[in-house]
Amino acid sequence: MTTTLIANARLIDPETGTDRPGALLIDGDRIAALSDDPQGAGLSAATRIDAGGRCLAPGIVDIGVKVSEPGERHKESFGTAGLAAAAGGVTTMVTRPDTDPAIDTPEVLEFVARRANADSPVRVLPMAALTRARAGREMVEIGLLMDAGAVAFTDCDRVVTDTKVLSRCLTYARSLGALVIAHPQDPGLSAGAAATSGKVASLRGLPAVSPMAERMALDRDMALVEMTGARYHADQITSARALPALERAKRNGLDVTAGVSIHHLTLNELDIGDYRTFFKVKPPLRAEEDRQAMVAAVASGLIDVICSMHTPQDEESKRLPFEEAASGAVALETLLPAAMRLYQSGALDLPGLWRALSLNPARRLGLPQGRLATGAPADLVLFDPDAPFLLDRFKLRSKSKNTPFDGQRMEGRVLGTWVAGARVFEA
Repeated sequence: MTTTLIANARLIDPETGTDRPGALLIDGDRIAALSDDPQGAGLSAATRIDAGGRCLAPGIVDIGVKVSEPGERHKESFGTAGLAAAAGGVTTMVTRPDTDPAIDTPEVLEFVARRANADSPVRVLPMAALTRARAGREMVEIGLLMDAGAVAFTDCDRVVTDTKVLSRCLTYARSLGALVIAHPQDPGLSAGAAATSGKVASLRGLPAVSPMAERMALDRDMALVEMTGARYHADQITSARALPALERAKRNGLDVTAGVSIHHLTLNELDIGDYRTFFKVKPPLRAEEDRQAMVAAVASGLIDVICSMHTPQDEESKRLPFEEAASGAVALETLLPAAMRLYQSGALDLPGLWRALSLNPARRLGLPQGRLATGAPADLVLFDPDAPFLLDRFKLRSKSKNTPFDGQRMEGRVLGTWVAGARVFEA
């Protein structure tokens, strides 16, 4: 068993809400001890690392990562996604089932798990589809898929339109304690949309969707959750109009949580003004008022989780007219520096950020990660929140390079990442 002492660190603990100087001892795959003495007086280890006053936090638990295996390995593999995650401080990737074929049987899930374990330096926890082929007609074998390792069930952005089918899925998931993750967007209103309705979309002549499409879908889902008692997580809440429904559901005691992507916290609809398809994501970027409402909802705890919503797309699918281009952006490596924009602006402190990036997603999935505590898994990220750099998309480790932050000045550099006590990235 190897021991490592990380001394002279700034410990960011989202569980206690503290940001303090100290030292941390790793023994094997666990955190063995914490000290308020930055030099770790009384702690000894085979390896000593001087953090130089930089921040040491739990590794990020990222819900909703797309790894394009099987089917589109040219866009992203478990190997490249794992390297990108390690370089971005993400120690656990919770992967989506929107592959080709969809992850809707134990056999496909076991294939994915084998590939991930063999190729990825970080933890990979696969989600499974909620309905067969994500077609919204027939429920998958939830129990067998849970036995095979599925941590949640989702049809991703293919919304289950048949309310009876969804209610049956939620009822069955409730009986097994399974978590259902949904994409709250009315599919009829959202079909073909490339932007959020309003002045920007009108001036640019882009097909658009009203933010009400999100609220309408969330209202339906909350009614079904109230009826079935299922565990429910909304993958992305992006509009202010949806927040009252979420707040009401939580106040009424429903087992509901919600996430938001880093792009919807740091970008707005004005960014699509020159038709740059790297800014085309799903749901589309919202108004600045919506962005500010999302930041405030994360700060208050109404929105629980910040995720990358990492969606690799190749050049051919992005180099098209805006309304025809594929949606999505890579974000495993840019999640942390983009989140630093919220810290640098004073909108969120570091413990609050890591509550949404690490602690809350780990708790929602029943994982022991996300904490700086004795006995917790030694999944850690060491980073400098103030280190400036110019982002060059061609230096990203993902196979696809479709990031909206290309060429932008950013702050926040990952210096080291540990998974189960083993260092998997060093700057």
